[in-house]
Amino acid sequence: MKSRRASREAKICGRLQAANAPIGFSGQIARTGFRGKQSATIVLLLLLSFGSRSAAANWQSTLTKAPPGDFPELRPLRATYRFGWSGLTAATGEVHFTKTSEGKFQLDGTGRTIGFVRALWKLDVNYRALAHAEKLRPVETLQTEDYRSKKIVTHLTFTNNGVSRARTEGQGGSAGTKTREFSFPNLFDLHSAMLYLRSQPLSDRSTYRVVVYPATSAYLATVTVLGREKISVRAGTYNAIKIDLQLNRIGKKFDLQPHRKFRRATIWVSDDTDRILLRIEAQVFVGTVFAELQSVRFDSAKS
Repeated sequence: MKSRRASREAKICGRLQAANAPIGFSGQIARTGFRGKQSATIVLLLLLSFGSRSAAANWQSTLTKAPPGDFPELRPLRATYRFGWSGLTAATGEVHFTKTSEGKFQLDGTGRTIGFVRALWKLDVNYRALAHAEKLRPVETLQTEDYRSKKIVTHLTFTNNGVSRARTEGQGGSAGTKTREFSFPNLFDLHSAMLYLRSQPLSDRSTYRVVVYPATSAYLATVTVLGREKISVRAGTYNAIKIDLQLNRIGKKFDLQPHRKFRRATIWVSDDTDRILLRIEAQVFVGTVFAELQSVRFDSAKS
């Protein structure tokens, strides 16, 4: 058993060193379903099948235009997740979801690499996102990534017409900030996209298409409900909705481009009135990565 584990660890180390670039925690979550090289939560996204550069100019007409559904809103909760490669846990994360007195949903998340992975690649992430509770539209996102030799802070501010991004990278006096505007109506961030999609009927074989701006770029996310099945995770056994996620990067000329590091993701959410994220399995440049629910505690009983 030890020799097998050592072999897996050596393989993962080789892939990490060959990649020579960190993946932010919430970047992983975004590109694995709920962001990659320079952004985070999370795990929390994220999170896919990609073709060649799309020449279709009418993809915008295929976007889902349905208003938020009438599915019960998510109860305040605290949950822990583990993240890893090839069956080995490489990072842990905690999330706290609440509804503020100002009528906004707030998601706070923290994450860190652990074990031998941390010795190779130190990463600590803090993530906070706010969304309108009624419209399920993003207000702002703040993400901080602390690596061994640098720190990256990404602040997104959303309006009905797009997003403003301020990104600070470096340490101390050497830190510099770059800003960018991306104009596109009805954008989502990771947090609000998850809230919007869980509000929909999610009937078998249904498909939803939304534009998501997790951190540094915009993506067309295509979500397809594959069906229902039972799944066991650390937190327990659940009836689950199985979902396929595809991502395409949106270029400067609004053309669709394949993702260079993210290939495919499968997501399971609980098939109940909570619809919480249970597990993500994604094919990325280092192999198969996963995020799995370890524990969950709700702040209020079911109504």
